[in-house]
Amino acid sequence: MSALPKAMRTMRIIALPLSRPNIPPDHGLKPHAIFNPNRMLIFYHFDLSQGNSVKIQDQSGIKRAVKWASIKAADLWAGFGKAPEGSWKLRTYEFGERIIDRIDFEELALKGVDPSLGPSITHADVTRKANEVNFSEKQSPTEALRIPLIYPPSIYASLPPTGVNEVSHPSIVHLRTLLTSREPRHRKGFWMWMAIAPLTAPFIIVPVIPNLPFFFCVWRSWSHYRAYRTSQYLSSLLDQGLITPEPSAALDQLYTSYVPSLSNIESLRSPTAPPLRSAASLPPNSPNVNNGHPSHDPTASSSQPDVSNVHKTSQRLLLTRKAIPQILQLFGLPQSSAADMYRAVEQVRGRLGGTSGR
Repeated sequence: MSALPKAMRTMRIIALPLSRPNIPPDHGLKPHAIFNPNRMLIFYHFDLSQGNSVKIQDQSGIKRAVKWASIKAADLWAGFGKAPEGSWKLRTYEFGERIIDRIDFEELALKGVDPSLGPSITHADVTRKANEVNFSEKQSPTEALRIPLIYPPSIYASLPPTGVNEVSHPSIVHLRTLLTSREPRHRKGFWMWMAIAPLTAPFIIVPVIPNLPFFFCVWRSWSHYRAYRTSQYLSSLLDQGLITPEPSAALDQLYTSYVPSLSNIESLRSPTAPPLRSAASLPPNSPNVNNGHPSHDPTASSSQPDVSNVHKTSQRLLLTRKAIPQILQLFGLPQSSAADMYRAVEQVRGRLGGTSGR
């Protein structure tokens, strides 16, 4: 059962850090490089739909047509996956899924967001949109549209200073940095695949089999466009202050339980941080959670691994695949969300040089 109240399930962003940045950083890298090891790799689960409580306005004919085409394409692709064993449709589906596994998990997460279902920020008038939502009378319009960015506090607390806008919380800084680096990449990808699509026209002469290269180019162009528009949309939400950090002690505990190895426990902490204290050194009335940050409970000291003699290592993977079912249960996520999380863990493992996270 989910540990979050229902009120929080309508709009939220869940940040799942998957790897730490290089410490010390490599100053020879460009700050906005896509695969920048100086940045923490984070999987974001975006849930920005306001549900049935929002008065949905009539969409334009173009938007309805695009949505209809998207649904039809998804149904057609799902049908390929149900084709008989050995058929060209099933082989095409399996090959396509392998291609999807190689697409950046950041792009897949961004393109899954539909800005039309989230808070409207047209002309920076969030009050007008908030008045259309049936929230509690105790909430102001801004509070009604507040989107919590749920994160594990100890992971972010252990990071070195970013040196950029230290007034903002690190979780906000990292999200904005991701959007800043992805936006030009997806804008370029949209135009590139759109330009390649006409070159696939000769494949239409192949009988029986549809022009798969053309459809692939169109899909890649559409995927980049969705990710580009979402990057712009989320940046606007950040500019309006609608995304606010919210620490989760439960998520913090989950990271402690599913850290890949003992050597990674030491790497979760900053090199300049003080050493961990034993349970016996804590006051007898120490709370289990203090300001969203879990503290060491003497009654649970026997279950905490001893990291006093653990050597530092270059391994930086923070979460294993085994944690994903628990994450789904913790936040009440549908089982369909697991595929994107598994894909993200495997991609980060590959980017780190094949470090095992299983």
